[in-house]
Amino acid sequence: MPAACESVLEDIEDIVSAEDLKPHDRQFVRKNVFPKVRKRNSQKNVQTDDEPPSDSIIPGVQKIWIRTWGCSHNNSDGEYMAGQLAAYGYKITDNSDEADLWLLNSCTVKNPAEDHFRNSIKKAQEGKKKVVLAGCVPQAQPRQEYLKGLSIIGVQQIDRVVEVVEETIKGHSVRLLGQKKDNGKRLGGARLDLPKIRKNPLIEIISINTGCLNACTYCKTKHARGDLASYPIEELVDRAKQSFQEGVCEIWLTSEDTGAYGRDIGTDLPTLLWKLVEVIPEGAMLRLGMTNPPYILEHLEEMAKILNHPRVYAFLHIPVQSASDSVLMDMKREYCVADFKQVVDFLKEKVPGITIATDIICGFPGETDEDFQETMKLVELYRFPSLFINQFYPRPGTPAAKMPQVPAAVKKQRTKDLSQLFHSYNPYDHKVGERQRVLVTEESFDSNYYVAHNPFYEQVLVPKDPLLMGKMVEVNIYEAGKHFMKGQPVSDARVHTASISRPLAKGEVSGLTEVSKRHFLLYYTAAITHSLVMHLL
Repeated sequence: MPAACESVLEDIEDIVSAEDLKPHDRQFVRKNVFPKVRKRNSQKNVQTDDEPPSDSIIPGVQKIWIRTWGCSHNNSDGEYMAGQLAAYGYKITDNSDEADLWLLNSCTVKNPAEDHFRNSIKKAQEGKKKVVLAGCVPQAQPRQEYLKGLSIIGVQQIDRVVEVVEETIKGHSVRLLGQKKDNGKRLGGARLDLPKIRKNPLIEIISINTGCLNACTYCKTKHARGDLASYPIEELVDRAKQSFQEGVCEIWLTSEDTGAYGRDIGTDLPTLLWKLVEVIPEGAMLRLGMTNPPYILEHLEEMAKILNHPRVYAFLHIPVQSASDSVLMDMKREYCVADFKQVVDFLKEKVPGITIATDIICGFPGETDEDFQETMKLVELYRFPSLFINQFYPRPGTPAAKMPQVPAAVKKQRTKDLSQLFHSYNPYDHKVGERQRVLVTEESFDSNYYVAHNPFYEQVLVPKDPLLMGKMVEVNIYEAGKHFMKGQPVSDARVHTASISRPLAKGEVSGLTEVSKRHFLLYYTAAITHSLVMHLL
């Protein structure tokens, strides 16, 4: 991760200035709308374009399609943007063809993700769709040629998505890319109590911090998310409480590095986790996000206790990236292979059955055959049940992009070799015949099963019985595959309802009280009236 961006931009706001009232403010202060009367144009100046003038567009009635790429942090941002737009009156649609505007929420980790993003922009433009861009790609490099003239909302500005969409629908281009600060101190991002639409009403994704403390030489995300900025513990606990009141039964904690949480505000991850487990209802579960090795080494004892808690999945995602110390040094990963092994060995001893997931980059600049063989040996040693294998892609503007590159054919072969090793073992075969407790939260991709997870966050497919969704049940494991097990509910076991209240309906907006609903409705009605009157004058 480079230490600094190529350039730091202030807010580029073509239409909305910092002094303008925001929709959140206007909804509370607007009482009456007095449209300014304008003189009619003479006949020779009447607009003849097919599209009506921008002030005749009624914001808040259009259909919006949202596409998100990347990590769970990005998905959380997408849920927040969807919630605010829906609360304002826009219709969030799953049909991209019927949408008036596409909101594209990007990921900058790998070249293919950005390629998909770029292709979607092109497709939107060809379809005459309005476009708003979000996520890490435009935040990190807003001056790229293919982004010119398009509206952009920065990763820390998602609480102002209504403004950007409103102006874009009117035909304007708006860019909000600034950093949120309080008395000069960088904040974690948008408020956690904003309206949101959960992709899965049973799962709440909570970003506990943004940015990180590292400067990995291959990482582009640092350009977008910046340095570490953590949310206060009380705000995170309040968000968890609200989620459970809305029927959520599983919480995912996410960030660029959960292990670094709190180092900027005088606290740490274990302190947060102990506060969170106090408010998790019986039958509900907490899943920890990715943590880098350096920031968990000093908390191993406490983390082991937390991961043994019955309401916390015994699961941890710890990226190693390479088993070569020389490669790790070139990556500026700030740990050695021995550190990674210490973390894994300790947790496997103290948390029996724990699932350790890891990431590996194949073909990093300077990686020799010997370096790669060390990585192969590490995978053979631990036989990780969950392994994310990534072929190295040089990201523009990162130090690794300027290093001597490993030939493409070599990178491809190493990726293939590691994939073959990963697929050579079956981590769940020995679990056939076990009786397991699982929490059912999703539907499988093929729609033939429901997806549940056992206490180690291992995937268990269960029969598609609506009575099981959102429930904690006991199953007998009768089959195992590479990435999953299949379980049959035990007939004499108690089915526990994990949610403490009825889950929100799919597409229903979270975080809206009756008072806030009325405020949104008042402002929405005023906006329509204003636009109609201006059109008639």
